[in-house]
Amino acid sequence: MSKKQLRTIDIPFVALGPSGVAISDRLKCPSPEDEKVLRLVGEHQGRLASRDLKARCEAGHDHDNDAWAARKRELTEQSSSRIAGAITKATHDQYGLARRCLLAHIQNLEAGIRTLRHRLSLPIGEKGTRRAPGGYRSKGEWFHKSRRLATLEHRLDAARDDWETGRVRVVRGGRRLLKNRHNLEAAQLTEPQWHERWEAERWFLAADGESGKRFGNETIRVTPEGEVSIKLPAPLAPHANAKHGRYVLASKVTFVHRGDEWRDRIDANRAVAYRIHLDVSRGRWYLTASWTRPIVQTVPLETARAAGMVGVDTNADHFAAYRLDRHGNPIGDPKRFYYYLSGTADHRDAQIRHALTRLLHWTKQTGATAIGIENLDFAAEKTREKHGRKKRFRQLISGMPTGKLKARIVSMAAEHGLSIVAVDPAYTSMWGDQHWRKPLTSKTRNMTRHDAASVAIGRRALGHPTRRRTAPPHDDQSDRRGHRTVQADRGVRGREETRHPVTERAHDARRRAEGARTRATSASNTVRDARSSGTWVVQDSLLDTV
Repeated sequence: MSKKQLRTIDIPFVALGPSGVAISDRLKCPSPEDEKVLRLVGEHQGRLASRDLKARCEAGHDHDNDAWAARKRELTEQSSSRIAGAITKATHDQYGLARRCLLAHIQNLEAGIRTLRHRLSLPIGEKGTRRAPGGYRSKGEWFHKSRRLATLEHRLDAARDDWETGRVRVVRGGRRLLKNRHNLEAAQLTEPQWHERWEAERWFLAADGESGKRFGNETIRVTPEGEVSIKLPAPLAPHANAKHGRYVLASKVTFVHRGDEWRDRIDANRAVAYRIHLDVSRGRWYLTASWTRPIVQTVPLETARAAGMVGVDTNADHFAAYRLDRHGNPIGDPKRFYYYLSGTADHRDAQIRHALTRLLHWTKQTGATAIGIENLDFAAEKTREKHGRKKRFRQLISGMPTGKLKARIVSMAAEHGLSIVAVDPAYTSMWGDQHWRKPLTSKTRNMTRHDAASVAIGRRALGHPTRRRTAPPHDDQSDRRGHRTVQADRGVRGREETRHPVTERAHDARRRAEGARTRATSASNTVRDARSSGTWVVQDSLLDTV
């Protein structure tokens, strides 16, 4: 019987550092006039953004730089050149995101159709293999899957037609909120509440930063003392309360988190982008400041491995972590950092942040300078056609926040001076359970499959094989085939050394315990006992006989 063909495992790499920063603070106690002006500006610029997005989507592939310039000129007449530039840039970003989502949707449909066609071509009841699924179990199931194949083929034709013509389907304000309008009772909203949320999501109160301008932004300006002023669009200029058509808010902001870094940027007139938004459920206004960073040069892989590694296995409800030294030896006990992905999106995001914070603090305490984590991507692994009736498994992998996890752990680790080493996730759970779960289990340590997987991930990040030790020589007890452990090489101090030979004093103690025996009998029993116990005993020479 031939062995299973394993796929090629990618080489570990150090993830790039964060490329941007965003901080937020509340506009405390805004006056009624402040709220009125903010709503007027948001509604006016939101209508302009909706018209611009509609024009861009209608153009499709026929859009070019001249059309972009024409759209910007039209928006400038009703606002300003800077606001027009921010709106057109946001429009192009949204159009590009819609195109990427459409391409991913096409690839997902093609994968599902391939699986359905393969299974429908097999006889009913034929068993599958590890590489490919088998046929369907009954005629009824075969019939329903054939209807689903026709449905997916129709969806694929429509999606390909949209891709070729450049047509996208986007909703300013969010498709989920739009659908809630038809089922307000399930969303626990009244019609006025829904309208308020819908209007707030469609407002446009944002401005891109400009290097060289005063405090890094000419449209929304924030002074080091926290004073916020807005350059009003031309139709709303009568509402200005300061010079040059500006409106100064009565409320101020104080950035506590990264406040010093933000002040350094605005004092040097470096670009800072701002966004003002309303949290309808709380009735609070917030100001978000963001800026880009030069891409942080990552440390070499060997430098990240020098002080050992913390292997982390990502699961649906917790992170399983284990500390390893630079030779790949587990140190101490496993750690688990739990989170609960329930409730609103903000609550789930907070749970991820809290779990990552605890993980990073514990990593710093252990003395490690790098974290090994799987480079997970379930984009092509959660389709109905691939996993069939395994609905709970599909929900499990769909609920794992792999995208947010990648972005958050890289940015948060950079602030703690830690490196992130991404490894291929292939076979980590299987090999970790096979080679590390049983050896590390003791009366005081309970090892799970996830804990063992974290050891395998850490060893792969360190460049060591997952297997705990190589097989010993099968023909004799000598070490002529090389050292029997893969933990460390011969030249490394502190490695596991060759077992010391059995001394004559040990034989004397054994004879006194078991009674008087001849030297020949004692020597034969020693060898037999060592072989039966599974240990390896190195002997210097044959014993003398009288």
